[in-house]
Amino acid sequence: MGARETREEIVAAADELFYRQGFDHTSFADIAGAVKLSRGNFYYHFRTKDEILDAVIDRRLEATRAMLAGWAAEGASPVARIECFVRILIMNQIRIMAYGCPVGTLCQELAKLDHAARARAADVFALFRDWLTAEFEALGAGDEAGALALHVLGWSQGTAALANAFKDEVFVRREVDGMCAWLAAQARRLARARR
Repeated sequence: MGARETREEIVAAADELFYRQGFDHTSFADIAGAVKLSRGNFYYHFRTKDEILDAVIDRRLEATRAMLAGWAAEGASPVARIECFVRILIMNQIRIMAYGCPVGTLCQELAKLDHAARARAADVFALFRDWLTAEFEALGAGDEAGALALHVLGWSQGTAALANAFKDEVFVRREVDGMCAWLAAQARRLARARR
């Protein structure tokens, strides 16, 4: 395995460990053990845990951009594309119930630690917010688009937090159905306003 592949394997393992255990509770030894590297080989790729965190955030930003591009390509309408975002709660339900939202949990932890990377971690939320805003603009929401985007983002984060707290699959499905019904109602309201 080449240096690039090893580095990518380290970042993938760190990403998973930061999600499951938290950034603060994950050590170099944990990450090195997960990829079966000696500490010397590990330090060849990363000198500090903050360097790994930066790489993990870069990985998450890249994955989010790819996911959003996929939703944009597969959704025939703004409503269908926004529903892709909403339904991610169902797709990742087991992991969310076990560990929470990967974006939300990292942002909360870094904020509590007053870590310098907290703003970069929040850039993943910013990608979702900006993408949702553009979809609501395409739906005809105009000046309301940003507020509607934050409403959906906040609703999904609240659902993820409560899913993690209560481990209730029925609740998650009910909230996703509620978000989709709300979205359909917004689309009808905006269509009437354009007439």
